[in-house]
Amino acid sequence: MLFFTQCFGAVLDLIHLRFQHYKAKRVFSAAGQLVCVVNPTHSLKYAATRCAAAQASTEQGVLPPCHHHEAVHDPQLVPCTCPLFSCPWEGHLEVVVSHLRQTHRINILQGAEIVFLATDMHLPAPTDWIIMHSCLGHQFLLVLRKQEKYEGHPQFFATMMLIGTPTQANNFTYRLELNRNQRRLKWEATPRSILECVDSVISDGDCLVLNTSLAQLFSDNGSLAIGIAITTSKVHSSEAEM
Repeated sequence: MLFFTQCFGAVLDLIHLRFQHYKAKRVFSAAGQLVCVVNPTHSLKYAATRCAAAQASTEQGVLPPCHHHEAVHDPQLVPCTCPLFSCPWEGHLEVVVSHLRQTHRINILQGAEIVFLATDMHLPAPTDWIIMHSCLGHQFLLVLRKQEKYEGHPQFFATMMLIGTPTQANNFTYRLELNRNQRRLKWEATPRSILECVDSVISDGDCLVLNTSLAQLFSDNGSLAIGIAITTSKVHSSEAEM
């Protein structure tokens, strides 16, 4: 009976996943768009102290360490950029993607345009939905967070971070689009560098912000489909032509 129950539960999960994927394909039917179904994860930390230290270190031109240590750190080392965990890992920027995929099991999609389908939007805050997006020779980290910025009033925050330097981030523009029931909402901005703290970007409001009622207008049975597109900035393109 135990074996049967476990197998039956696995089959139901697979059916649910396929159903969510079908709904996203139905909403975003444009050819070439890839759909990634992202399950929620409750955030295991809120590192306000770490973010404050990270912001101060960035202003001084030094990359922040993950934790406070008396030993001198190599300024080229980057702390773990996954916003879900207080991870003690440090490494060079070029191996951040490998760490996120292998240690934190974050999925990655490739393509100019993808669909990010966040499930179970009704779960209490704080909750995160995260994927990586590989495009134009770079990797980006999309973070959708449900968080109570004001007590009793949860909001949804979506931002795109480039796994690279701030100079590289300025070369790109990302667009997040919600489209359902003859309603369309777009957010377009320059991605922030992963060297900046995700929490500080969200607290500053420099991202797509949805209150609960607005999120419900675009959700479908508790799932929110977000279309993602990344392009090179116009300034960068004109410089390349010159």
